[in-house]
Amino acid sequence: MILADALLQALKAQGAKEIFGIPGDFALPFFKVVEESGVLPLYTMSHEPAVGFAADAAGRYGSRISVAAITYGAGAFNLVNAIAGAYAERAPVVVISGAPSLQERSRGLLVHHQAKSLESQERVYYEITCDQAVLSDAATAPAEIARVLRSCIEMSAPVYLELPRDMVRAEVEPVPNLAPRHAEPAAAAECAEEVLDKLSKAKRPCLVAGVEIRRYGLEGRVAELARRLQIPVVTSFMGRGLMVGMPVDLRGTYIGVAGDPEVTNLVEESDGLLLLGVLLSDTNFGVSAKQVDLRQAVHACERSVDIGFHQYPDMPLGDLVAAMIDRLPDAEGAVSPEAPFLQGLPADEAEIEPTDIAVAVNDLMAEVGTIHMASDVGDCLFTAMDMRHTPMSAPGYYAGMGYGVPAGMGMQLAGAGRTMILVGDGAFQMTGWELGNCRRLGIDPLVLVFNNESWEMLRAFQPESRFNDLDDWRFAELADILGGQGQRVRTRAELKSALEHAWSTRGRFQLIEIMLRRGVMSRTLTRFASGFKTKRDAAEAKD
Repeated sequence: MILADALLQALKAQGAKEIFGIPGDFALPFFKVVEESGVLPLYTMSHEPAVGFAADAAGRYGSRISVAAITYGAGAFNLVNAIAGAYAERAPVVVISGAPSLQERSRGLLVHHQAKSLESQERVYYEITCDQAVLSDAATAPAEIARVLRSCIEMSAPVYLELPRDMVRAEVEPVPNLAPRHAEPAAAAECAEEVLDKLSKAKRPCLVAGVEIRRYGLEGRVAELARRLQIPVVTSFMGRGLMVGMPVDLRGTYIGVAGDPEVTNLVEESDGLLLLGVLLSDTNFGVSAKQVDLRQAVHACERSVDIGFHQYPDMPLGDLVAAMIDRLPDAEGAVSPEAPFLQGLPADEAEIEPTDIAVAVNDLMAEVGTIHMASDVGDCLFTAMDMRHTPMSAPGYYAGMGYGVPAGMGMQLAGAGRTMILVGDGAFQMTGWELGNCRRLGIDPLVLVFNNESWEMLRAFQPESRFNDLDDWRFAELADILGGQGQRVRTRAELKSALEHAWSTRGRFQLIEIMLRRGVMSRTLTRFASGFKTKRDAAEAKD
């Protein structure tokens, strides 16, 4: 078979269900095979960052690999920020870049789209992917593809494949299916027993669930583990929406001083903290009311388990969870009552504040059930902390703006059903125009634009700067031009009515432009910014 077909078959065999991409001259031969073979559907976007964000969100939603295909140079360099975010947040994206042919590389001329050297692109991606290969040899290409795809799955991180355009139709052997690498059984047993021994001695144990649980498809298994351990569960900020409706004692989301004090105390006063798949980032722990002593915790992440000063390398999270479950008796467990959330938005003429948006969305979900969400960064994400627990994709750590709209589109294309997108006006200016592709792609997300004519998240940290001010672009009026339907609302009554209408209207995307007073922030962002600045100022004072 030809190399492109072998690659597509291997991607499908390893769980990919779609390719997001933008063609370019060096990638045209590969895109032709993708389109004509029909092995995987191809969804083209308008700008490469959106390709990466959509693939990232599709992979997160499905706990599987997704694919971003672009051309050499101009396309691949445009994609860098999105893949850097996927790397930071453990999203398994396979980047496939077209490249100059072997003959073009050898004739001594600068190749268009080339930066410093022909290898510059590969070196850039080396920094933001966990494995890489240039498929320039038909004899070795199948083995390299197999190795790189296994790395993507095992590490739940992006990988990079470069495909010279004259190699697309090279004859190759099929790509071998490499078996996953598991922990040594004796090591997994010893690790599980040490963790369980530590938890058995704790008076206040607590399990914190992080993003890797969903990346590896372990939500059900971790819920079973928590039930057998009979300990409370909280999610990290990045893990918001994990284990919704499962039979666990789910208490809420840990955000330190910005969150529920009971949840904060549960984590920070625990003498048996079990961190499963949690990234040790400033967004997860930078606003702790009390410094969490990680030396006294169990931390399982990135195929490693740390218990105090004792480390178990090469320990996949799934192997640890399985070994612990095997050593625990079964236990009864009922779905715990959902944590209280705000509901009952008054249909009055009061101006809208961020918390009102959360209440309106809660009211909607009380009627229609769970809605999968994609959120950008900024106050839209912090407002979501007051919404009902629901599966959500958001760049909570890397915090790259522009994620929300293409992510929501990618999730719906990946099978999440109709998605709700939360996005601020600043981020919408970057990638909101991708909504113009919804009609062609056959999707109809519901988009809530938080329009305060401001980069409000930045204003939270530096309120005196006028460069945080934005102009009013009147996004609702542009929705019709892009193939959707838009409404602009200023009062709570208008918001309630617009949300009900938008959700009941199918067939084209719905955009609600929610006008907010500049300088008004959600209560969670207010507390988060205050806590973060206090911690930062204290650290700087020590220096």
